[in-house]
Amino acid sequence: MTKYFLASLILMLSVGLGFWVGRQEVPQNPNSIAVSERKLLYYRHPMNPKVTSPTPAKDDMGMDYLPVYAEDQSPPEAQSQQGKILYYRHPMGAADTSPVPKKDEMGMDYLPVYESELASAGQIQISPEKIQKLGVSTETVAKRALVRSIRALGSIQIDERRVHAVTPRFEGWIQRLYVNATGQVVKRGQSLLEVYSPELMTAQQEYLIARQGLQTLQQGSAQARGTAERLTDNALQRLHYWDIAPAQLQRLQSREKPSDTLPLLSPVNGVVLDKPALEGMRFMPGELLFRIADLNTVWLIIEVFEQDIGEVRLGQVARVHINAYPDRLFNGKVEFIYPTLTTETRTVKVRVELPNAEGLLKPGLYGSVTLAAQAGKEARLAIPDSAVIDSGARQVVLVQRGDGRFEPHTVKLGLQADGYREVLEGLEAGEDVVTRANFLIDAESNLKSALGGFANNGADTGQAMPEASGQPQQGGQ
Repeated sequence: MTKYFLASLILMLSVGLGFWVGRQEVPQNPNSIAVSERKLLYYRHPMNPKVTSPTPAKDDMGMDYLPVYAEDQSPPEAQSQQGKILYYRHPMGAADTSPVPKKDEMGMDYLPVYESELASAGQIQISPEKIQKLGVSTETVAKRALVRSIRALGSIQIDERRVHAVTPRFEGWIQRLYVNATGQVVKRGQSLLEVYSPELMTAQQEYLIARQGLQTLQQGSAQARGTAERLTDNALQRLHYWDIAPAQLQRLQSREKPSDTLPLLSPVNGVVLDKPALEGMRFMPGELLFRIADLNTVWLIIEVFEQDIGEVRLGQVARVHINAYPDRLFNGKVEFIYPTLTTETRTVKVRVELPNAEGLLKPGLYGSVTLAAQAGKEARLAIPDSAVIDSGARQVVLVQRGDGRFEPHTVKLGLQADGYREVLEGLEAGEDVVTRANFLIDAESNLKSALGGFANNGADTGQAMPEASGQPQQGGQ
């Protein structure tokens, strides 16, 4: 009985003691309060911080993912020299950001956006490593003499002033043909053919008779000798008018006997372009027997666009490249500017004269011409063509400000000459403009502007950025 009483007493004391202990206030640990108030962002892989998860998870080895709190994102020792990391942007330029490191759908890491990058309005800052990778090059804005080159195409043609026609001034027959093919090269004074003509025979006989009469009247009166001299001179002059060569006339005077046939000679050095003459053919006065062209000088007829014709001048030096001779450069000069414009092509024909002593420039060959036109006597502020980013609505140039900072400037441009553009407004002498990789820098600037505008719009409409919302995004594996 006594044992049961003692056991009941002990049980009652234990319950009372437990009730009293439960009523007591347990002092709270300040550190546990701070832990409960810390803002949990996400969980990261224990071995790879770039792999994250919004919920507790384990890796392949069974290790727990580690929690990451907001206070751990920007420790002082992890701050970059470029300032605080504001957010991470999509590596391919998509309008997607993340408050934490992340990968895109292709496994590429999101790129950090630093506070310093958005510090200067209207500027973009790029790291030296990225500048080197892009191959950025610059050139200083300076004044230069602009020499504009006008380029045009054309073809080699025969100099019309050097084309000669062989046409007899009397009636006759072709007894023998010495030049019997087109394209044949002939020399000045070379016999082309021999002709027989009753008119020539009569003229020769008249000359010989007049000459014999003059010799007979040497002892006669002065009036008779004068009449005989005039008849002799007239007969000789008639042969001259018929283009009888002086050598043939001397032969006639020495032999004192008319020749049955007389040769017709080439008037120039050249090439036979046309040969209607046939052996045994009868011809009439003025009929074309040969057409010969002197090709020692040729023309290059080019077509210059109407916006460039104002820069073309007579006597202007022309550098000519002929397609048939890519390694040769021919020099000529502008000799004539045609007075009419071809409405179909909006071009004006210009004639360039070229020497052709070697005979390389054959009629019909195509070539290109470069004419140097002085855009202005005074030096003008100019930049390379490659520095201009032309959107159609405006023209922009990127100016280097140092420390990897670039600033876009809207410019007003003037003349264009040999790879340079005149600057009328928007730049000053001495500024450095980007001439290479400027389109890539411009794309980077547009991307950051778009992201900045996206962030501002989100703040204005109450739609917080992912960093402000505190909601982690699912990281890619």
